[in-house]
Amino acid sequence: MRHAYINRIATAVPEHDVHQAFVDYAETMLADERVRNIFLRMAAKAEIEHRFSPLQVSRPVVDGAADAYAVYRCGCFPSTAERMKLFERHAPLLAAKALDNLQLSREEREHIRHVIVTCCTGFYAPGLDFAIVDHLGLSPATERTMIGFMGCYAAINGLKQARHIVRSEPGESVLLVNLELCTLHLHETQDLGEVLSFLIFGDGCAAALISEEPVGLEMDGFRAIQIESTRELITWRIGDVGFDMLLSGRVPREISKALREEAGSFTNGHDVNLWAVHPGGRSVLDAVEEGLELCPQALGASRKILSLFGNMSSATVMFVLRELMQTAQSGQTGCAMSFGPGLTAETMRFHAA
Repeated sequence: MRHAYINRIATAVPEHDVHQAFVDYAETMLADERVRNIFLRMAAKAEIEHRFSPLQVSRPVVDGAADAYAVYRCGCFPSTAERMKLFERHAPLLAAKALDNLQLSREEREHIRHVIVTCCTGFYAPGLDFAIVDHLGLSPATERTMIGFMGCYAAINGLKQARHIVRSEPGESVLLVNLELCTLHLHETQDLGEVLSFLIFGDGCAAALISEEPVGLEMDGFRAIQIESTRELITWRIGDVGFDMLLSGRVPREISKALREEAGSFTNGHDVNLWAVHPGGRSVLDAVEEGLELCPQALGASRKILSLFGNMSSATVMFVLRELMQTAQSGQTGCAMSFGPGLTAETMRFHAA
């Protein structure tokens, strides 16, 4: 039986750190003093220090940069079409940055026959898949797959498809790119829940080379866990002024409950040394830790990524996997896990080659 490995992962974020600027902006946007105070308390407890965006928040604005304060003007927020123009402008630049960091050799590029892209924050055609093929000089015959609008767990599904391809196509490699520009979807609101959801999301891109070469992390198997009666807890729809997210406060509680019930099934009875849990927010990581009865250090990589970058939707779990790969020892077993609409947990068992 053939095997598939995540050989290496490279990451990139836009140049502008917007986290504190957003906290300050949201405070002025909220009219009710009581709501403002609750927001500030929650922001202080979020355990996020940095989030990045292609939108510039410092002054003066560099020539050619997108001025966040010009884009998001109270009473005149941009339409979805305007946001997609920003996506089409900035997403290829971020993808190129991550691809350059991956440092693919000429031989590695020649073996890439498949490009998989996951994204739920922007769309255009010809899209990112074409931009990636062009940037790397890959063959025009390279097969391209777009996995769209699946949310935070899309990277696990992308890895699953890559594993199928590598195991069925001898000698061929897969390039997986996970790119999200979440900050393009801020909209004007007085709803505290919506503002708190904007608080955690940032932008980022991960690029991974996947092949049958036994280097990196071997993907052992996948399992999806759909939690009953939770379909309405996470939704993601295209609206007139950006994409509209609903993220219920019930999500962490339902995740914790489901993991307590399913803990043994997705680890397949094996001990897990490495936990690559998507940091959907501090409360989500707390729920996973509680549901699986993990020690505080187990989710250290996830908490580090949350602090440094926030929740970058589908790219985030790849940032966590890259962090774990820096110190993983041969033979260590792991479990990657991401959550999203459904409510669903997508999981992947792996071990260090």
